[in-house]
Amino acid sequence: MVKRKKRFACGHQGYGQVCHRCQQKEADRIRRKKQRQAWEESFRYDPIDLRSFPKNVVKKTRKIIFQLNKDSNYRRFKGKRLRHNRFMISIPINRNYRLICRDEGSNIVPEAVVSHQDYNVCKPGNVK
Repeated sequence: MVKRKKRFACGHQGYGQVCHRCQQKEADRIRRKKQRQAWEESFRYDPIDLRSFPKNVVKKTRKIIFQLNKDSNYRRFKGKRLRHNRFMISIPINRNYRLICRDEGSNIVPEAVVSHQDYNVCKPGNVK
């Protein structure tokens, strides 16, 4: 006897009790939702607010902050002290973003992540 395809309520056709296409789509939606929630949850542990930055910048910033907490050698990341305030340190994250930290003697405290454009505009002594 020949099997016949049936039409599911969603409009798809197939052989089974449920539409496997819609079932897979729903499973993917739930998986993406859990990943998004885990990503949002990870911001709770950051010492500075990184929510408005791209994912690659957030990951690299977290890596740099973790390493700074371990050994506080900012020169390893090509960090430089600012000329107008020697207690402030600028660490490049990538071409477009900088991590600004404050030197408090024995440790380095992250202050903010700024875009390269904001960094160049806001620092004192920059004459155009």
